[in-house]
Amino acid sequence: MNENLTALPHKFIGVAVIWNQEQKILIDKRRQGGLLGGLWEFPGGKLEPGETIEDCIKREIFEELGIGIKVGDRLITIEHTYSDFHVTLNVYHCQHISGIPQPIECDEIRWVTLDEIDQFPFPQANEQIIAALRRN
Repeated sequence: MNENLTALPHKFIGVAVIWNQEQKILIDKRRQGGLLGGLWEFPGGKLEPGETIEDCIKREIFEELGIGIKVGDRLITIEHTYSDFHVTLNVYHCQHISGIPQPIECDEIRWVTLDEIDQFPFPQANEQIIAALRRN
C-alpha cells in the first residue's frame, strides 16, 4: 500500500498578529467563495521554499494588505488537521510600521481590541491564537 495515498498534504503557514499603536489587532475577513469563506482570521500565508517564517509573514502581509510590518516574538505554534490537509501555523507578534491596510486579498479588514475579538467568527484553529493572546 502506498503511504502517500493516506498522507495529507502539509502546509506551513506564517501568521501575523499585527498590533498598532493603540494596541488594536488587525483581522481580515476571508473571501466568501474560498476555504473557510466569510470567517475572520489573522492574516498570513504559506511558506515558500527557502523562506524564513519572518520573511514569509512580511511578504504575505505586504501582498495581502499592502502594509509594512516588523515581525517580533513568536506567540504560538499550532498543528491543525482539516479534512484534506494538515497545517502548522507559526504565529508571531508583529508591529504595524508603514502604509494603510487595504483589503487586497480579503473581503474586509478591521482593527479590533482583544475584548472585541469574540464578536467575530474565526476558524477553529484560530481560537488557540486568541486564547494565547489572552494568556500573554
